[in-house]
Amino acid sequence: MSASVQAFPTIALIGRHASPGIAEPLSRLAAFLVARGHEVLLEAETAQFTPLPGYPSAPAAELGRHVTLAIVVGGDGTMLWIARQIAPFDVPLIGINQGRLGFLTDIALSDMETALGAMLSGGYVEETRTLLEATLTRAAAADSQAFALNEVAVNRGALGVMIDCAVAIDGRFVYAMRADGLIVATPTGSTAYALSAQGPIVDPAVAAILLVPVAPHALTNRPLVVRDSVVVEVSLLRGKDASLHCDGQANFPLSEGDRVVVRRAKHRVRLLHPHDHDHFAMLRRKLHWGETPERLRPGNA
Repeated sequence: MSASVQAFPTIALIGRHASPGIAEPLSRLAAFLVARGHEVLLEAETAQFTPLPGYPSAPAAELGRHVTLAIVVGGDGTMLWIARQIAPFDVPLIGINQGRLGFLTDIALSDMETALGAMLSGGYVEETRTLLEATLTRAAAADSQAFALNEVAVNRGALGVMIDCAVAIDGRFVYAMRADGLIVATPTGSTAYALSAQGPIVDPAVAAILLVPVAPHALTNRPLVVRDSVVVEVSLLRGKDASLHCDGQANFPLSEGDRVVVRRAKHRVRLLHPHDHDHFAMLRRKLHWGETPERLRPGNA
């Protein structure tokens, strides 16, 4: 048995099943892994919408019980979804980018076999990412709980009316704010929704939580960066049709008086990257740092 099979005997495949053309790379990847001696298990929805005969499947919430590695073919949205499901089982993830930006799915589809061949032979670097746990507390209903790898966001509704909220850290009042919303983000999420709200980009190795207002009424409500061991409490003081979003995927309606408590989850997300992975080179490439705008290039009037 090869060293790669010993390290990762059973590998889960998760695809962005709504994406046209996903069947071909998934089929190619499954055959590649089997040829190397690995067992392949498909995520249940991937198996349903992208039939690959001959491979067993399991629901996303159960995958971590049966595999030693999970490979995602899709975009960051697919990666966020499966990361929340698999984190409690301490199973590492590899991302193959079939989406757009791909901050988490950092291997190009065209490089899939070459990159994975090296990684499965031990040529990888591992990092862990903070996961957030959000608890919604209501006066007239049971608590709800969700997890987020990018961010927990409290947002105004579709009516366009600002919300008023109060923020406390470790039980101590910080400020009251009127804004379109508030984002509580991880360093991973600093390049997602928080970035569009003028939040800072934070190295994912930094143990921090970001509080980023969305279109605040007062310009003095600036982003805050705090240690990730704190407990952040957001109380909705006023706001019709407001909502709570976790990674833009788990959504809950909010009413005045509701409280959202956000803390670092006890589980972390494990990511594997190619051995030459460079976070800042990735940012430079994805965010086009230092590139000359097309209109300013020679020959373009």
